Amino acid sequence: MARPYVTAIVVAHDGGRWLGETLQALAGQSRRPDRVAGVDNGSRDGSADLLVQTLGRGNLISLPRSTGFGESVAAALERMPSAGPDEWIWLLHDDCAPDRRALEALLVAAQYHPKAAVLGPKLRDWLDRRRLLEVGVTVGRTGRRDTGLEPREFDQGQHDGTHDVLSVSTAGMLIRRDVWEQVGGLDPFFPLFRDDLDLCWRVRNAGHQVLNVTAAVAWHAEAAARRRRRITVSGDHPRRLDRRNAIFVVMANLPFGAMLWALLRNVVGSAFRTLLFVVSKQPANALDEMVAMASILVHPLRLLRARRARRPPGNRQSRKKAYIRIRRLMTPRGAAWRRLTDMVQSFLAGQAPVDSAGRHHHSTAEEEEHELPPPDTGAVKRFLSRPGVVLLLALTAVSLAAERSLLGGERLGGGALVPVTGDAGDLWAFYTEGFHDVGLGSSAWAPPYVAVLAALSTLALGKTWLAVSVLLLGSVPLAGASAYLATRHVIPAVPARAWAAGTYALLPVATGAIAAGRLGTAVVFVLLPLYASFGTVLLSGERRRARRAAWGLGLLLAVGTAFVPLVYPLFAVLGVLAALAFGGVRRGVVTSMVIALAVPVVLLLPWLASLVADPGRILLEAGLHDPALADPVLAPESLLALSPGGPGLPPFWVTAGLVTAALAALLMRRQRMIVAIGWGIALYGMLAAILVSRVTVEGARVWPGVPLAFAGTGLLVLVGLTAHRLAELRAGGGLRRLGATAVVAVAFSTPLLAAGFWVANGVRGPLVGDAPDVLPALAASYSKNGERTLVIKGSAFTVLHARTPLIGEAELPADPDARARVRAAAQGLAGGRGGDAATLAQHGIAMVAVAPPVSAELAKRLDSQPSLQRMSLSDAGGLWRLTEPVKRVPAQPESALHTPWLWMQGALVLVAALLAAPGRRPSEGVESSSAALAGA
Repeated sequence: MARPYVTAIVVAHDGGRWLGETLQALAGQSRRPDRVAGVDNGSRDGSADLLVQTLGRGNLISLPRSTGFGESVAAALERMPSAGPDEWIWLLHDDCAPDRRALEALLVAAQYHPKAAVLGPKLRDWLDRRRLLEVGVTVGRTGRRDTGLEPREFDQGQHDGTHDVLSVSTAGMLIRRDVWEQVGGLDPFFPLFRDDLDLCWRVRNAGHQVLNVTAAVAWHAEAAARRRRRITVSGDHPRRLDRRNAIFVVMANLPFGAMLWALLRNVVGSAFRTLLFVVSKQPANALDEMVAMASILVHPLRLLRARRARRPPGNRQSRKKAYIRIRRLMTPRGAAWRRLTDMVQSFLAGQAPVDSAGRHHHSTAEEEEHELPPPDTGAVKRFLSRPGVVLLLALTAVSLAAERSLLGGERLGGGALVPVTGDAGDLWAFYTEGFHDVGLGSSAWAPPYVAVLAALSTLALGKTWLAVSVLLLGSVPLAGASAYLATRHVIPAVPARAWAAGTYALLPVATGAIAAGRLGTAVVFVLLPLYASFGTVLLSGERRRARRAAWGLGLLLAVGTAFVPLVYPLFAVLGVLAALAFGGVRRGVVTSMVIALAVPVVLLLPWLASLVADPGRILLEAGLHDPALADPVLAPESLLALSPGGPGLPPFWVTAGLVTAALAALLMRRQRMIVAIGWGIALYGMLAAILVSRVTVEGARVWPGVPLAFAGTGLLVLVGLTAHRLAELRAGGGLRRLGATAVVAVAFSTPLLAAGFWVANGVRGPLVGDAPDVLPALAASYSKNGERTLVIKGSAFTVLHARTPLIGEAELPADPDARARVRAAAQGLAGGRGGDAATLAQHGIAMVAVAPPVSAELAKRLDSQPSLQRMSLSDAGGLWRLTEPVKRVPAQPESALHTPWLWMQGALVLVAALLAAPGRRPSEGVESSSAALAGA
């Protein structure tokens, strides 16, 4: 072969850890370069001295630390004039050591493929010399880098050969100098990351080939991509820079039509990745994702100039053919689904979401493991086979089967749940207004849980019914998921975790809350495992993480208190006891607990002040308070079976397996402290349930669902933590084996019996999917100028305006004197004693509606009243209009504190969320939770 001229360029930047081996490999090449230049970008670790010792001072170029790789190569080529038409440039990183015959193999391949202008070696890992890194690189339309290799794939010759690829790495890249100058070299806009992809894409657009030659081998440390050295070429974070460059390369090189579609996919994909990062407590990565996408969107002219510079030569038909050739080398379209499922799978597994380069954010130690990868069974199959996913799908299927009578209805309501109407805008307006023109009018603070529902409804595209349905009807799978995730660092055995989460989700508290429409209990039931998880981290003693957990716990505790105020005193007692127990041995525990308990008080201060004025309301929860929803007397066996009474509950023997397993734990000689703590929490919850169930507030017994949920949590964690002892007993043989097997079988009977009973009987309670409209349509059509309607149902009454009340409106306290006068007038009309119609008219009431069924006797009484005129009477109810002139009730001025407090409340929520959500490593939770558990 004719001997081509080779110019080798080595670029170094704080690479002394690898540079010596790289230079030794360069000097030992079987086909040596004709000239060599070294470029040092302000290294501070002696890299410049190594270059001088090996290459000579005349062959060293020193540049500032902020110089990018492309600028470094360009500076070296400016000092070395072209050696003729057959000159090749060989680019080497300071952390890339080529094999002895690497350059020779690249040149041989160039001879056999005259159209090839760029050739790259097969790259292996620097530490594990058997592991493959690259045999060519391609990219998808979302900018995701794809090597086509399996995770940790070993080189066994399975990819050998010379292949036509979209791109090769600049680590070991061999490129013709005339082609380099033709396409303009590496774009300085990419100081690091994706500069090789952009260069190779432009080379292919110019009509040349890009080849990967596996006969040439190089070992690459990927020091910049793996964060093994400080990046100083840009002010951006490395991941942010990588993601920005990835999107920009695709947007700049695709045809216009394909670019628009790819832009839309990138915007949606970035939003989804940002959400995953936020939910997995990685706000730094979420910020990088948002900033990277924003940097593309806010500089359209920069993108336009780049597209103009990269436009392939020739007419439209030739450009189309060039793109078709490139499209065949890009990531197939079907891979998008696999990437999406991998991201969700990584999140559910507690790992960091995959970045744009296809890498998880692992530590260096994890990257340096030398283990064979497990066989790839497919992303979807792996995702669906995870225990947590199986549990979630099973609970969802059970819930859908049991709630079959509630699905597909027009309006969810009944029991404690007001028929769901309105949208997110209506809820926001109700929460922010100072005077509520509902019922008899009220200037009291709106219940704070209305803001939570309004926020969730906003996320649900304004659909309040969807947000309420997910929270209430989906509380069983949501509780199972939260329990499974919350116990991942507390209960080490996966089967025990799945059993505990499934059993918790199907406790009688959950099915009873759904049947009675108790939205507040359903929300707290989902949050309770998270309280336990945050509390464990708070007690860990690691100050920084404990403070973040305290802020997060405070926010979630504020949400639970907004729905069920009883949650706060129940948790406060446990929090004070924990602070007293751990405060003397672990620094900062008392301060963290004070933060967790203070956040709900500060956020809910005005509303909580109204509860202090009427202490009985602390025992109530969100929704209506119907006396028929709670049992007058709670039987002892119900308490022991964690059954709070009311409609929709299974028999006591359904949960007998859980209690039996917890009692069996008392017989164990080991882990007595865990057994004592678990039973202590359980007895605490049962005692609280006994106390609150004997209290009557607003004519209704208090439902002890939340205290029994506390008790159930204590028993489940107790059994889950002692499950490994049962496995040890089963391995021992004899009577111990028989007894342990019996306990396991009894324990597993609880979720199975609960699910079977619930599916077989369905939701048995007042909650229905087609709740009737409380206000008759005729009354709504005649309600003008703020006129009100008195609705009578049995011995109860309510005052409505031109619509069915929103969630939370029925809980506003009214003027007791006005309510007493209206009640007396309503009872007089219904009893035939002659009601005071003038009193109704004074309060703006223009119509009297009777909910079905309307008895003939009641209709006759109302017809006999001279102040009433019948408008309609049917099976759907009756409606009468007052003949008295109705007084318009003026709106009352709102409190001067109302609007400023709403702004302050929003700012406090934002500050608390920011303090609670700094990034963390996935391993931190294991260490701290294990430490807290060991301390307990």
